[in-house]
Amino acid sequence: MEIKIQSIHFDATEKLEAFIEKKVAKLEKTFEDIQKVEVQLKVVKPATAMNKETSLTVNVPGNTLFVNKTCDTFEEGVDQCVDSMKVQLTKFKEKLRNK
Repeated sequence: MEIKIQSIHFDATEKLEAFIEKKVAKLEKTFEDIQKVEVQLKVVKPATAMNKETSLTVNVPGNTLFVNKTCDTFEEGVDQCVDSMKVQLTKFKEKLRNK
C-alpha cells in the first residue's frame, strides 16, 4: 500500500506525517487490497476555527473511495476520515462478497 501525503498552503511536520501513516495503515486491517492512499491536508482561511480540511482518497481494485472532513486540528480530521473510510471499505467488501 502506497501512502501519499499532500499539505496545501503549509508544511506538515514529521510528527503529523508519522501520525497520518500510523492511522492510515490501520485501514489495511479492514480491506487488504488497498493499492494507494492519498491524504490531502489544507488550511482554509487561516486564523479561524474549523479551518483544517482533511481528505482521504483510497484506491481499491475497480473503485475509488473518498472522504472529506473539516475540523479544528488535522489529527482530529484524520481520525474522522479514517473512521468513515473503514465504514466505506466494509460496505465495499460486502458488495464484493455478494457478487
